[in-house]
Amino acid sequence: MSRPPFDPVSFLERAVQTPSHESVTEMRELVVETLDRHGVESEVVAGGCVLAEKRSSAPEPGPHLVLNTHLDTVTPHVPFERGPARRDERATSAADQTPSDVVRGRGACDAKGPLAALLSGFLAADPERGRLTLALTPDEESLSLGGAALTGRLPGTDDRLDGDLFLVGEPTGLDACTAAKGRFQGTVELSGVAAHAAERAGANAVAAAEGALAAIRTFDADADEHPQLGPPKLTPTVIEGGAATNQVPADCEITVDRRSVPPETAEGFRSSLAAAVRTRVPDEIGVDVALTDRESPFFEAFSTDPDHELVEAVAGAARAAGRSGGLPTDRGGAVRPFGAATEASYFAPAPTVVFGPGDLADDAGAVAHAEREYVRVREVTAAAEAVERSITDLLDGAGPSR
Repeated sequence: MSRPPFDPVSFLERAVQTPSHESVTEMRELVVETLDRHGVESEVVAGGCVLAEKRSSAPEPGPHLVLNTHLDTVTPHVPFERGPARRDERATSAADQTPSDVVRGRGACDAKGPLAALLSGFLAADPERGRLTLALTPDEESLSLGGAALTGRLPGTDDRLDGDLFLVGEPTGLDACTAAKGRFQGTVELSGVAAHAAERAGANAVAAAEGALAAIRTFDADADEHPQLGPPKLTPTVIEGGAATNQVPADCEITVDRRSVPPETAEGFRSSLAAAVRTRVPDEIGVDVALTDRESPFFEAFSTDPDHELVEAVAGAARAAGRSGGLPTDRGGAVRPFGAATEASYFAPAPTVVFGPGDLADDAGAVAHAEREYVRVREVTAAAEAVERSITDLLDGAGPSR
């Protein structure tokens, strides 16, 4: 029986008009219905993840390629609209200043445009070796419980993917992004002894914050730069302490934001920061450094060798699709780090590339998670072609064995 052709742009238009900021139920139903209409069975597992698979006649030699992105979106609300690009939505290249259609709306680039491209490539695929899995998660923008359960990172769960290669859909401007910094959040708690401010007594926790902040400021003084991501970054973001204006404060708490690079882990960061702060505050002040409680693991940094076959396949496919789609020669196909933390972290250390149409930000300002969220139609089409080309390159019969 013949199946209807899949048009990624038409799907994107429907997807942007399907709410997914408070609940992904309607968006998940749209994806499941789309897969079913094209003859692909899917299942909903692991707290709301959608899984679908295509196996070749020789799945065991591999590789197992996983296509992943998320279904949820965030505020603000941006109404759906399709029309000619405004001046601040055109490509920055001097070679591409002619208006072309864009799709505007909540989730247009983060990540319904990338979803449309991955879905298009998946539906077109007919792997000759290995297998192909589409894995869509429901809550990447919040706690990523679905992604953590899907990869066996939550207690009582098992890895449902066991992938060899991962292609993660996010807005990258059609570049192949091979690395991203991790993101941890923690608190430095300083505890002293309360006393009347008129007396030379007590142990001042707020005064001790001076030493703690110095430890935070110099924490990365001797850190090595990562070849793809550069140096790590530690930022104090909130400080609270004291209970009365005439009292030596017994408590002070500093919240910190950590942007890590490999091979630092969340626990490794926590213990190192605790040791650094301990050396900079008086002995009578207690020090406790804790990671912020969350049900799922923090996104740790990841990096993939830029020379890996997955990177070469995606970058080369993006360049070819860009040329055939009339995009500027300097748009897409570069190999670089990604600018935000994503669930790609959960797939490491397996080779992972983040890829998709659209931008986190452009020359005019923020795009994703912003009131001007949009994606260029030509880029969605090119991304879909690039995903299809990548799958063919990685899963055709002539490819290297796993």
